[in-house]
Amino acid sequence: MVRVSGPEAGRIADRMLKLKGNAHLSEQKRGMWYGTLIHPETKSDLDECVALWMPGPHSYTAEDVVEFQVHGGLQLVQSVLSAALMAGARLAEPGEFTKRAFLNGRIDLSQAEAVIDLIRAKTELASRSALQLVKGDFSESIRRMRQTLIRLQAHVEVTIDYPEHDVESVACARVIETGQELLTEIQELIRRGKMGRVLREGIRTVILGRPNVGKSSLMNALLRQDRAIVTDIPGTTRDVIEEYANIGGIPFRILDTAGIRDTEDIVEKLGVERSREALREAEFVIVVLNSNEPLSLEDEELLLQTEGLPRVIVLNKSDLERRIDGVEPLAGDSAVVELSLKAGRGLEELEHEMVLRATAGGVQMDDASYMTNARQNTLLQGVVDDLELAVEAAAAGATLDIIAVQLQSAYAGLGQVIGEEAGEDLLNEIFSNFCLGK
Repeated sequence: MVRVSGPEAGRIADRMLKLKGNAHLSEQKRGMWYGTLIHPETKSDLDECVALWMPGPHSYTAEDVVEFQVHGGLQLVQSVLSAALMAGARLAEPGEFTKRAFLNGRIDLSQAEAVIDLIRAKTELASRSALQLVKGDFSESIRRMRQTLIRLQAHVEVTIDYPEHDVESVACARVIETGQELLTEIQELIRRGKMGRVLREGIRTVILGRPNVGKSSLMNALLRQDRAIVTDIPGTTRDVIEEYANIGGIPFRILDTAGIRDTEDIVEKLGVERSREALREAEFVIVVLNSNEPLSLEDEELLLQTEGLPRVIVLNKSDLERRIDGVEPLAGDSAVVELSLKAGRGLEELEHEMVLRATAGGVQMDDASYMTNARQNTLLQGVVDDLELAVEAAAAGATLDIIAVQLQSAYAGLGQVIGEEAGEDLLNEIFSNFCLGK
C-alpha cells in the first residue's frame, strides 16, 4: 500500500490513476475505486489497483488521503512510490501521518504515543492495552480530571476575589475533599502505568546455572522453538542469547547465559563475565540446578547472589534420581519447581510461578487498561505532588493564593500528558521513534 496525505493528495492521485471513463478520483465520493496506475509523465501502465479515497476531515490524518493498494513485490511498490513522488508528493518523515493526525486535532498526544505501543506490542494483552489508549479512554479520563480541577480552581478564585460570598474555610474543605479524590484516581493511573512498562518493554529475565544443567533446553521450551544450541558438552553457550517469550500474556525478555564456573578457556571466561553482567541488570531470575547431582559450591553461590531478587529455582532433570539436597533452606520465599523437559513435567507450573512472582501477583486486564509511558507517568507524579501540596496547604489553613498556584500547576501538568501544552522539541522526540508510513 502507498499512502498520500495532504491538500494535494487528490491532485496527485488524478495524475497517476486512470479510472473508467477518464473520471478524476478527486471529484468522486468517499469510497473504494478500481483503476490503473500510470506513470505521470510517460503515461505507461504500472499496475492495476484499488484506490481508497478519503476526503478530509474524515481520514486518519484529518486531511485528504488516498491509499493505493497494489500487487505485492518490492520493485512494483517502489515504482508506484516513485510515480507518486514524480506527481508531486514527498517522502513522509517517521511518524508523520500520526503527527499530522495530532496536529490536526484528530487525536491527542497520548493517543499518538499509543500508536507506536500498538505496533510494537509483543503480546495480546499489550496490544489490547495499547488499543485502549488509541481509542481515547485514557485521554477522556485526563480531560474529566482537568474539568474537575478547573471548577475547583474557579471556586477558589471566586472566594479570593469576592470573599463576601464565601468563607475561606469552605473553599479549603472543598480543596481537601476534591483533591484527595483526584489523588486517589491519579495514583491508580500511576500504578497501572508501572504494569504498562512491563507490557511494553518486557521483564528482563536471566536464566542462570552451572554448565550443562539445562539452561538452553529450558529457554527453548519457554520459547516453543529451538533457539539455543543444546548438547551434552558443558560450556556450549559462550554468549548471552536473548529472545522474547509470551507467558501468560506477559512478555518475558529471556536471556540464556553461559554456565557460570571457573574456567581457563578465554572465550568461555568472557561468556561467564557477560552472564554476571546480565545478572546485575536482571529484573527476574531463573536459577537452574541439576536435581541429579548434589548441591555444589557454585550452586550455593548462585543462590546467595540472587537472594532478594524475584526468582524461581528450577530443579531440572527430575525424571532422574534426586540427589540434590539443601535447596529449600537457601530458597527463602522463592518458588522451587521440579522440572523434567524430557518427561514433559513442570513447565506449566514454572510458567505460572514466573507470572505470579515477576508481576507480584499476576496481571488482570483492568491493571493494564492504561499502558502509560515514562513521560506520562513523570507528569502524573508531578500532578500528584502539586495536589498533595494544595491539600496540605488547605488543611493547614494557608492563604488561598498559595492553593490556587498549586491547582493551576496540576491543571497544566494534566494538559501536558495529553499534549495540550507540548513544545516542538517534545513532538519531534516522540515522533522520531515511529517507523516510516505510520
